[in-house]
Amino acid sequence: MNLLRKKTVDQLTAEATPLKRTMTTFDLTMLGIGAIIGTGIFVLTGKGALTAGPALCLSFILAAICCGFAGLCYAEFAAMVPVSGSAYSYAYVAFGEIIAFIIGWDLILEYALQAATVSAGWSGYFVKLLDGFGIHLPTALTAAWGTTPGVTTWFNLPGFVIVLLITWLLSIGINQTRRANDAMVIVKLAIIVLFIVCTVWFVNPANWRPFSPYGVYTFQPGSTQPMGILPAASIVFFSFIGFDAVSSSAEETIEPNRTLPRGILYSLAISTVLYVVMTLIMTGVVKYTEFSRFVNAPVAGVILATGMNWLAVIVNLGALLGMTTVMLVQLYGQSRICYAMSRDGLFPRFFGEIHPRYRTPFKGTWFFGLLTAIAGGFININVLFELVNIGTLTAFIIVSAGVLWMRRTQPDAHRGFRAPWVPFTPICAIVFCLVLIAGLNWQTWVRFVVWFLIGMGVYFGYSRRRSKLGLGGGTGTDTAASTASAEPAVTTTTAPVGD
Repeated sequence: MNLLRKKTVDQLTAEATPLKRTMTTFDLTMLGIGAIIGTGIFVLTGKGALTAGPALCLSFILAAICCGFAGLCYAEFAAMVPVSGSAYSYAYVAFGEIIAFIIGWDLILEYALQAATVSAGWSGYFVKLLDGFGIHLPTALTAAWGTTPGVTTWFNLPGFVIVLLITWLLSIGINQTRRANDAMVIVKLAIIVLFIVCTVWFVNPANWRPFSPYGVYTFQPGSTQPMGILPAASIVFFSFIGFDAVSSSAEETIEPNRTLPRGILYSLAISTVLYVVMTLIMTGVVKYTEFSRFVNAPVAGVILATGMNWLAVIVNLGALLGMTTVMLVQLYGQSRICYAMSRDGLFPRFFGEIHPRYRTPFKGTWFFGLLTAIAGGFININVLFELVNIGTLTAFIIVSAGVLWMRRTQPDAHRGFRAPWVPFTPICAIVFCLVLIAGLNWQTWVRFVVWFLIGMGVYFGYSRRRSKLGLGGGTGTDTAASTASAEPAVTTTTAPVGD
């Protein structure tokens, strides 16, 4: 039983299936920004300001540095292994099957939980927007049960519907998906710039003092929750999750060796600048302690302080678009991870079947889209959002370690992009990820271990025996022919490709 059997780069690229290649550098950058800019600005800045004060901007920078180092490692792997699957596929090449399965299992949790969590925030902004037009949904249908203390809610209807609409869009083709995402991101960025231009004049530098009231890492009397720059960085790291989903689009990208690294790095850079500017303005307009009144809608609190009520409707629209694109990219990445795992035999064939017209993993997209919609509609998922962080940080560590390992074992392999300053870059990425993991609470660790154990049950109960690499009888480095003879994981046709 070889749990560390590997695939070669040639095997992975040879097994790539004919998804539609239409994504350009611009599309990938928009995809990355669509995933990153959303919940972080419109929701998490409130909790982050209460945790770190005005020094929240340093928390964003710390999280961005972590993602920047990891992003360089992702860019190298994306150029070297331009296939769907992201960190899952990279781990299969570098470390072997069981590590790849663990990362794939973690990424499924990451994408599903983030999409479900964001759908709850989206619902809140949507209900407020409707209220502004005199339309009132029944309170019981505005959130999952137990979401708001003292308020009786049963089902998050708006969140459920938006996830289904996004799933439908993803299922009917990559062209429709990228066009919708590009348009929403452009409008979202325009609204954010408008907010910055309108509110910067209301900044009061006195609100920035003290700049770091809780230091780097402290506990307040009578509280078990850590405070300071580091705990806030662990919280707002959630904001940057998504750029890794860009690498999942490798098989739908034109010239992936060039465009994937650019899309990943450009989206990270643009998003970081916007986060820092927004954070400084928001904590400059409103004293950080006042965000306790607007913890779920911090931007609304800033607008209230400026008196520009007309801006509220526009910003609400920006928040809705921002969170819509986040959910779109997360559900997109989830479907492509499952597609790659199905192609390798680690998931049932159902998840890898390609629609003859749309050229998308149609059934798998709808399966997980429905599960995510149901989870967001009925379950108070907000208590689990830190699981997204720990799962993503684990994936970052594996990818960064993979770059170190591949540089050592395959120094002459073709790389369309080489991460600079190796081994410094991947080592720094690993260290930063471990530091951010240390900032998470112990309940998150327990939940993560439970999810890991469930995954091990799936792997040893199903995936190991049905692995295409296992059926080929080799270890991966010498099984290209035998793997090719295994039953194909993906259904393809020669039917005309739809747009």
